[in-house]
Formats: sequence, C-alpha cells, structure tokens
Amino acid sequence: MPDTASLHSQSGRSIATRSIFNKGPTFTLETFSNRDFIVKDFIESLSDTAIPSAQRRSGAHGSSQPFDPKPLIRTFEHAQRRMVELSGDLELRENELSAAVRRAEAQHAQNVSSLGRKLNQTIESFQKLDTSLNAPGSGGSGGNVAVETGKKLEELDRQRRRALDAHFLIECWDEVSNRGEMSLLENLRRSGSGEGKVRSAHIARQLLRISQRLDPASWNENKMNGTPVNDSPTAMRINTREIIEKFSETLEKDLLKQFDDFYRKANFDGMRDCAAVLHDFNGGASVVGLFVNQHQFFIDRSQLIAEEVGGDAETWEKLADPDADPPGVEPSLQSLVDEVKVVVQEESTIIKRAFPYYEQVLDKFLQRIFQQSIQQRLEMVLDKADSVSSLAFLRSLQTARSYISGLVDDMKAHGLTEHPETISSKTAIILDQQLEDLFVPYFGGSSYIEREKKNLEELYTSLTFKFTTFHTRRKKAATTFMSSLAKSGSELINSAKDAYIGRLDSLDFTPTQKRTLLRVAGLKENADLQKRDDIELTEEDGHLSIAFAKRMIKWLAEGVGRDLELSVSSETPKDVSALLNMLLSMMGEGYIEVALDGALEAASGQESTKTEPDFSYLRDLRAAISITHLMMTCINTVLIPLAAGNITIRRDMEKKTSLTMNRVEDKVNSIEQKTVDVTLSWVSRLLSGQKKNDFRPKEGATDGDTAWLETLQTPTCASISTFLTRLHNTILISLPSSGSNIKIFLTEIALGIRTLLLEHFKRFPVNGPGGLMVTKDMTRYADLLRSWDIDDAVKGVGGALDVLLEVGSLFVVGPEALRERVRAGTTGTSGRGGGGSGTSRTGGQGSTAQGTAGAGLTVQEVRAYVLRREDSGTVGMQSVFNAL
Repeated sequence: MPDTASLHSQSGRSIATRSIFNKGPTFTLETFSNRDFIVKDFIESLSDTAIPSAQRRSGAHGSSQPFDPKPLIRTFEHAQRRMVELSGDLELRENELSAAVRRAEAQHAQNVSSLGRKLNQTIESFQKLDTSLNAPGSGGSGGNVAVETGKKLEELDRQRRRALDAHFLIECWDEVSNRGEMSLLENLRRSGSGEGKVRSAHIARQLLRISQRLDPASWNENKMNGTPVNDSPTAMRINTREIIEKFSETLEKDLLKQFDDFYRKANFDGMRDCAAVLHDFNGGASVVGLFVNQHQFFIDRSQLIAEEVGGDAETWEKLADPDADPPGVEPSLQSLVDEVKVVVQEESTIIKRAFPYYEQVLDKFLQRIFQQSIQQRLEMVLDKADSVSSLAFLRSLQTARSYISGLVDDMKAHGLTEHPETISSKTAIILDQQLEDLFVPYFGGSSYIEREKKNLEELYTSLTFKFTTFHTRRKKAATTFMSSLAKSGSELINSAKDAYIGRLDSLDFTPTQKRTLLRVAGLKENADLQKRDDIELTEEDGHLSIAFAKRMIKWLAEGVGRDLELSVSSETPKDVSALLNMLLSMMGEGYIEVALDGALEAASGQESTKTEPDFSYLRDLRAAISITHLMMTCINTVLIPLAAGNITIRRDMEKKTSLTMNRVEDKVNSIEQKTVDVTLSWVSRLLSGQKKNDFRPKEGATDGDTAWLETLQTPTCASISTFLTRLHNTILISLPSSGSNIKIFLTEIALGIRTLLLEHFKRFPVNGPGGLMVTKDMTRYADLLRSWDIDDAVKGVGGALDVLLEVGSLFVVGPEALRERVRAGTTGTSGRGGGGSGTSRTGGQGSTAQGTAGAGLTVQEVRAYVLRREDSGTVGMQSVFNAL
C-alpha cells in the first residue's frame, strides 16, 4: 500500500540520516484488526517509544531532571496522522465491498426469479402429464394408465417366471426319466442359498406328482426295479419315484443337519430359513420333531423323571392325617413345574425367532412337556400318595392341580411367543386343554366324588367306632334271661372290634391309612390288636361329642372345597348332593339319632323304676341340639347353595334335610315328653307316700307337742322339692339356654305338678292346725315352680299357679271369710277345667299353658276342698255350703 511504502521510505531515510527527534511508531490496519488488540496496551506502547532511553535510565536513579512532554506530543501527533490515513484507506475499501455486495444481491434476485419460473413450468408440465395419464379411454371408462401398465408388467414377469420354472421342471423331468439323474436339482440344492433350497424342494414335490401321472409303473408295488420294458432285455426301466424320493430324503436330511448346526451356533436366521424350507417341503413335521425331541430339557429330565418319589415319612404321615393341614405340593413335582415355567418362557423367544410358523412349534413343545414330563411325574406322585392313604391321594391331587394351574396362569400372563403382549387365543386353548387332559383319568364319571365319599365314610366310621359299638351293645341287649346268658356285653364289644379290625386288615387299606384310622377311632396302635382286652368302653363313649361333630364338619368342608376346585361346575350339584346324603346318613342317622334313640330308651326305662329317676340321659339333648344346629348350618350355608344351578337336585336336598330335621325334632320332643311323664310319675309316687295324718296333727297340752307348728313343710313336700330342684338343675345343663325349649319344657312340668297337687289335697282330712301345714306346703310348691323360667301367664299374678295358694287358703279361713270370698267371686264360677283333674297335655305344650292360665276354681272344686276340713259339719260351714 502507498501508506505503508511511505512509512517504509521514511524509516529508511531515518536509518540513513539520523534525526535529532524520535520517530513515531509504525502500524497498519492489521494492527487494529488483530484479535489481541487492546487499546491500553497500544497507548502504553506509544508512550514507551516517545520517552528516550537515556531519560528512562536517568529516571530510574533520580527524578531531578524536569519532565519534557514534547516527545509524547510529537509521538501522538504522528500516530493521529497515521490513523487518519488508515481511516481513509478503510473507507475506500468499505465502499468497494458495498458495491460488490449490491451487485451480488442483484444477481441473486435474478437467479431466484429464473428458478421460480422454471419450477412453475415443471409443475405445469407434471400436471399436463398426470392429466394425460388419467384421461378417459376410448371405451369411456376411466383408468390409471401407469397402474395398468405396472400390473401388466407384473403379470408378464410372473408368466416369464412360470415359463422359466416350467422349462426348468421339464429339464429336470427329462433328466430323471431318461438318464436317471438329478444333477440340475443337486446343483440348485448345493447353491447354498435358502431360496435355492426352497425352489429345489418345490420342484422335487412337483416331480413326484409328475412321476405319479406319467410313470405309474414306478408307483405300482407289484413291479420291481429292473423289469424289462418293451420286451427288450437290454433296456432297463428307470424308477423315477425312487430317484426323486431319494433326492427328497437327501434334501431333508441336509436341511435338518443344517438346522441343527444353526441351532447349536444360535444362528436364528439360518434356522428360520431351514424351517421355512422344510415346512414348505413336508409341513415342517421333521424339523419340529428334531427341535422338540433333542431339546436339552427333555434330555436332562429323562433320568430325573424315572426316579422314585421320595419325601420323608413324617410328611406323608401328615398328608394322611385328617386333622393336620396338608404340607403342600410334592417337592419333585414342584421342582419340575418351576423348571418348566422358566424353560418355556425362555424357549418361546427362541421359537419365535427360529420358526416362521412359531405357534405350531410352541404347541408341539407344550404338548410334549405336559404329556410326557409333567404327566409322568404326576402319575408317580399320585401313585405314591395312593399307596399311603385315600386322603393323601385326594390332597396330593388337589395340590398338584392347583400348582399346575398356577403354571398355566403364569404362562398366559407372560404371553410366551407374544411377550410382552397378551398370549394368543390358540395357545391359551392349548394350555387349557393340556391341563384338562392331565387330570381326565381322575375325574371320569363319578370316580372322584366316590373317592371323597369313601374317604369321609372311613373317617366318620372310625371316629364313631366306640360310640357305635356302645349303642350296638345297647340295641342287642338281651330281652330275656336265656339270651342274656347266651351273649354277654364283652362278647358284643369284641365282635364289633374284630369286625372293624378285620375290615382294616383288608387290601383296601394301606398300613399308613390303617394306623391313621385306628388313631382316629381311639384304639391302640400296636401289633397286638387282636387281643380281647385291648378295648374298653365307658359311659362317655356312648354320649355325643361336639368336638367330634366339629371334626366331621371340618373334614366335610375340606372335601367340599376340594370338589369345588377340582371338578367341573356342572357336576357340583350332583357332588354336593352325594356328600349331603353321606352326611345325613353318617352324622344324622348314625350319630345324632342313635344317641337320641338311646336317650329315649333310657327315659322309657325310668317310668317303672322304684327308685328316683336318673335323668343323666338328658345330657345328650344339649349336644344333640348343638350338633344338629352345626349340621344344619353347614347344609344351609354350604351344601344347598352350591346346588342352586339345578333346581331338581336342590329341592331333593332340601326335602331330605327337612325329613332328617323333623325326625330329630320328633325324637327330642319324645324324650322331653317322656321326661315329663317320668317326672309326674315320680312326683305322684312321692305324693302317694303322704301320711293320712300329716294335715291332722293332734293338739297336746305340753309345749313339746306343738313343735310341728315350727315345721316349714311336710316330709313329702320336702322330698318333692328336693327332687324337682335336682331335675331343674339337670334340665338347665342339658338343654341349650337359647330359644324357648327350656321354658316350654319346664312349663309343661309345672302344669302337670299343679294338676297332681290339686288332686292330691282332695284326699286328705285337714284340721285347724293342719290347714297351716297345707298352706305352707302349697306356698312351698308355688314358690319353687315360680322360681323356674316358665311361661309368665302361668307364674304371673292371676296365673295358673295362684290356684295352689287359693286352695291352701281354703283350709285356714273361717266361715265368714270364706262366705265373703264366695260372695265376692274371688274363687270364680266359670266352670273351666283348668284346675280340675285329668288336664290333658296331649294338646301341646303351648295349648296347655294357655288353657290353664288365669283359670280359677269351680264351685264343685271348692266344695270338694272344704269338705275335707274337720269343721265342715259346723253350722257356719253348712251356711257356706248353702251359699255355694
């Protein structure tokens, strides 16, 4: 640049001719365009160059020399002039660049306008082309020429391919039929490509069909290879069928070996190609069989499946114990199922990647696992359980079904080949079908429910063995003296025991089941069971046990729950009906009713006894009612609702239940009525022991002879009170406190005793002091009966028991008071028979209480009581009789 040259020339002149003034700094535009340019540093550099070096050196030692600003002024003036020159140069360059930019912008605008015009022309051309292609044809129907052209081209390509395939097929057939070779197909097979193998498989299958039509002699089994053709001894017939089939076998073996190699190398793409060829060749059966049969899971499990079912003896004993909770699924079966879950989930991914028809392969794989591995192990476990006991078999069947069902549910939730999507409906159906097929042998017909019934019957029979034996002895008790000599009670017990032990020794019971049943029956578990003295029966064995009933209900509930889980829902009504029949037979008839029959027989035997009745038989009533309530609750809340799907079966179950309930209620009512009869019979017997002079004591002169006045009651009243108190306590502990049974029962007894007492005091003469004894006895009887929980209409004010106090007062009041009472009508003149003799209890407990409630004494009854007074012949009493 000129400026730069001038600067350089000046610098050169300064070197040639040294000036007395310092030169200013030299800089160009690059100095200010540098990124490291800093104004402060630039000013400092100008200042440094303006101060002479001698002055800077003298300034370092002292500052006596005055400051001279002229060098700085000249330096800055020179810098200013130079910057003005550079500013001018910069403005010139800026103007040049601005002009260049304006020229470029104008050129760019011109280019854009030109390109826009060309784009519009192109669009218009495209539209014209599209319109021409979609224009209506000569026939008047519209069509896309390009699409039609493409379809024609595709059709021509297909025809070309078919022609080539046909030509190649003809060449292959000519080669086979004339030369007995298949070199063309061999070359195609050995090409190594999957497409070539697929094509060779197609052509081989077509060649077989051609051979069947064009060379029927090869398919005729009566002719053998090498038979002369056209009677020429030199021409040998070529068996095209055999040649093609040999090639097909070679092709299949080659593909299977290649598939196996790919499988070992985890080359899923190669496996998929081979599987596709084999599927197109023969449906894929061979490759699926190869994949499934050679799977490592079946190889590893082949030895384990054959192992015997193990487990410790304690676990199997617990499984056979009806009172113990089942320990769960058998360990070896559990291990197998757990491994199957993992293997199937992992293998599903491989199957989907290795097979284009993966659902078919998965189905075969699942069928092999269920029908071989799981089924074999399941059969071994169930056979082992069946050799332990019938209950162990049922529990093992339930736990196995539940665990394998969980496996199926887990597979469905996983999705398998569709993971993480939902499993396909086809695979879900396959899984459900495999699960059902596993357990079909155990649920055919009524075999399963018969096992359940048999198991419960065996348990119930063992649990009630001593009870049944006790009552069997009672039923077979001798009725004559000679028969009692023929067979004693111990012989009956031993006979029943021998029959039971003999049944357990049969082949139907395993040793474990035998020990379990003997323990349930309460018999000794030793080898000396055949001894005569190994069983002893007590009175307790003949009574009902609520604990036994609860165990029965628990065992039944376990069986019902098992049935609901294992059997199909359509069979549930029939199954619960069968279980109901068993329950009503074993628990209703064989347990509750047998005990009630024994109690009724014991009650009947108390009527003719000469000693105070023994009401110990009543203790079975409370247990019988409680057990019946348990049984009915179980039936109404568990069994009958499960039969809701079949109205006929449900009604039949309700009818049978009602009949059993009615029989139990009738027996309970009969026992209670018989107890009333026995009670009244004994009270009547005690009343008959009343002495004639108990109510006619003699009045003596001494104080000792008046001690009878301090007696609260007669001996007969005391004995009756003691008896009734004991009976009342027995009834309270023998009948359930809930409900109205006790109240009705005691009300019936109270009304019967009231009738006996009213009749009793019509037969004894009473003097003046004796009237006090009658009043005390009557008060004692009334207070005792009122202390019971009986009907309020009987014991309340104005009730039937008030008549007892009324009768007592008839023997102590004077003639005037008696006359006033008659006039006031306090004794009643209704004539109802509530207080008379012969009151019937056959009309029902409730009707008896209502018929006598509030009833007073008739005129005839008052007369009968008053006539027993010694002063009945006096003038005052005669006037009372006249008033009556």
